[in-house]
Amino acid sequence: MVAVLLQTFCFAQEIKTTSPNLQFSLTFGLSNKGEPYYALSFKNKTVIENSFLGFDIKEIFTNKLLPSLKENLAVIEVLKTSYKNTWQPVWGDRKNIVDNHNQLIVKLKQQTSDSIELNIVFRVFDDGVGFRYEFPQQKNLNHFIVSQEYSQFNLTNNHKAFWIPGDYNTNEYQPNISTLSNVNAVEKSKEATEIFTRTVISENAVQTPLMLKTNDGLYINLHEAALVNYPAMHLEIDKTEFNLKAHLVPDAVGNKAYLQAPAKTPWRTIIVSDKATDILASTLILNLNEPSAIKNTSWIKPQKMMGVWWEMHVGTGTWDYTTSQEININKNLANAKPHGKHSANTSNVKKYIDFASKHGIDGILVEGWNVGWEDWFGKWKENVFDFVTPYPDFNVEELKQYAKKKNVKLIMHHETSASVTNYERYLDTALRFMKNNGYDVVKTGYVGYIIPRGEHHDGQFMVNHFNRVAQKMAEHKIMLDAHEPVRPTGMHRTYPNWLACEAARGMEFNAWSVGNNPNHETILPFTRLMGGPMDYTPGIFELNMSYWDKNKTNTIHTTLAKQLALYVVFCSPIQMAADLPESYEKRLDAFQFIKDVAVDWDESKYLEAEPGEYITIARKAKNKSNWFLGAITNEKARATKISLDFLDANKTYEATIYADAPNTSYKTNADKYVITKIKVTSKSILDVALAAGGGCAISIMALGK
Repeated sequence: MVAVLLQTFCFAQEIKTTSPNLQFSLTFGLSNKGEPYYALSFKNKTVIENSFLGFDIKEIFTNKLLPSLKENLAVIEVLKTSYKNTWQPVWGDRKNIVDNHNQLIVKLKQQTSDSIELNIVFRVFDDGVGFRYEFPQQKNLNHFIVSQEYSQFNLTNNHKAFWIPGDYNTNEYQPNISTLSNVNAVEKSKEATEIFTRTVISENAVQTPLMLKTNDGLYINLHEAALVNYPAMHLEIDKTEFNLKAHLVPDAVGNKAYLQAPAKTPWRTIIVSDKATDILASTLILNLNEPSAIKNTSWIKPQKMMGVWWEMHVGTGTWDYTTSQEININKNLANAKPHGKHSANTSNVKKYIDFASKHGIDGILVEGWNVGWEDWFGKWKENVFDFVTPYPDFNVEELKQYAKKKNVKLIMHHETSASVTNYERYLDTALRFMKNNGYDVVKTGYVGYIIPRGEHHDGQFMVNHFNRVAQKMAEHKIMLDAHEPVRPTGMHRTYPNWLACEAARGMEFNAWSVGNNPNHETILPFTRLMGGPMDYTPGIFELNMSYWDKNKTNTIHTTLAKQLALYVVFCSPIQMAADLPESYEKRLDAFQFIKDVAVDWDESKYLEAEPGEYITIARKAKNKSNWFLGAITNEKARATKISLDFLDANKTYEATIYADAPNTSYKTNADKYVITKIKVTSKSILDVALAAGGGCAISIMALGK
């Protein structure tokens, strides 16, 4: 670690710093009105033109506007440091992460009688820049309200954008591809009718992470890191000037954040490269998060799971034990008659446990086990679930003992129905119930409008809730998989028990809607997955929904081989084999890849990529010599050559290739595949053909010692 300090006062000219490899150059300055701005270039190409920074803040008790922190500012001190260190994540896509950056802290003071101070901190890495604001402890600022943040990203042109609408409550949209000037979030939100919580900000607002590509071949990713005690950031697009402005999610009365000095905002992140693979390989967001708050992490276990879950989505089972009409008639669940399709019954769960035990799957998620499902969806009620009362046909003790005997862990499900106050009221009780019954992982859900009413999934209140839940889970040594959360910002570094999130349009949309477009999985790694792992639930083998319901005509827009490849392309420490056991029993040769593939990695090689088109990634299993490779494409068939020069030069491997069969596409014969075994070395080059909407998965097992 190296640190160099420079101090100066009353800086009038522009201040510059660079990345350690000198490819990034960052400039900070003040306009003649005292307006702070920054600019960024990469390899002498302008990435961000002069872009203003700052805040409007209010006194917390009177709601009175304080002097603006976007003008009339003066530099009182500049600090520069350099830092280099290597750290080891608890799990992830690599064993070691290098944190190498140059830091610039600009200390500013408002030139009024209030003399409010504001620091702007920049960290320049070899893969991009992060900046945030700090409010130091000071005489004239204690509790205050952020009413507006003025962070700008002034782009050079009408870039190609990969975006979803700015929405305070959901991320579950099809990704869109257009130039910035053609973004129309309102129109795109009208196409998405499957979820009822859509609250689009405006036609010009998009969510982060926002992926951009310039006409001259630069890839730019805009997001945030370390989202703590602050609302999520959306971006408003000026379609003429191509200036993006921060749009913070408000609370019920329109305020953005309530802070107490000293305070700091999340980092605003700008990742840039002339290679798309470098965007995927970036560690900038993780490096901007705080180290693990959990000292002993030995209990945190990456794992695979199955679930009593997909059968409810395809319609062969249900979450609810009985109907709300039965409850209303009988007044007592114990006297209500089950309607015969309840999936989370003891006998059915045992079938999943048996299959998992036989095939080495670590855990079984069970949804719909607890009272409340018969009377919650769309009703926006506060006290629906207590998280400890099972339905009459779900025997907690019997399943606890059965799973233990079979060496399988049961995974808890807490659907909160977005009633956050209710969940926090029951949380300690629910976690004790979990530990007493052998559950070490929980999947949470927040479907619906947030209660307290007027709050949003992406607001400060909910950001604090999600972080508190992760912290509380850690105290009980429980791992977390959060659905319908705020989109991740690398907080899994600080809470590595936070294994994954949803926060995007997942596999379930293929079961009961128009489905996900064939390019969906080629965009998500450049957008949603930039902030952390997603519980995408891959591994669907029955790709035509008419198999489950002859009246359905929808299909999943991938081939079966692509479903396998997603286990490598989507890095996650908790991966689901999402289909039913019977679907796997018929194709155990293909299921072998799911059994073999790792969920934690020593090394990752991002071999080729283009957002919206194709991705090929190879990863080395944690503490092993085995590699796994995943290649996927969009709606276009594609042929590629894959060099295996990343393999150990002194080893011979057996490669098992799970490829699309001839005459296969996501439209025709999607479940057809070919499995080939060959010997390979580091000198081998594989010719791989990907069908339309297809993929290829390869396990590369070291032979001998």
